[in-house]
Amino acid sequence: MKTFKIVALQIVDDQREAKNIPLTDGLIINKENEEGSWIIEAYIDNRFQSYFESIHEKGEPFEIRVIITHAANDPAPFTVSIHSIRPVKDHISVLFTGRLSKRRNEYLELLLDDLIKEGLSGETLLKEFKARMRMKQPVTKK
Repeated sequence: MKTFKIVALQIVDDQREAKNIPLTDGLIINKENEEGSWIIEAYIDNRFQSYFESIHEKGEPFEIRVIITHAANDPAPFTVSIHSIRPVKDHISVLFTGRLSKRRNEYLELLLDDLIKEGLSGETLLKEFKARMRMKQPVTKK
């Protein structure tokens, strides 16, 4: 097994929009098994408890994106289920289980697609692409 720190978490909703979830702390474990399973623990402010409970009640797998180790890394997409939600003082610990779901360069393609649809081109496109890559701004899957 390999363990990494997570520095950002995005939940992809039913409309394929990514929602940034502010993390207090987080951890991801690659179980390195034949199923390709991962365990992700996110330590989050408890104001998100009802949000995560409503997702958990659906009982369906969903998509998240996790930035591992450094904010400059590309988001890694996972298809996950919520295993548990536990209160810890004024935070909650959300435990996800799942698998990597798509190619890692999907983020780059989606970002470029969004910028082109915004009408950007040439130097303006390049400048905005570089700026948003540094920010790792959520993108919309079409």
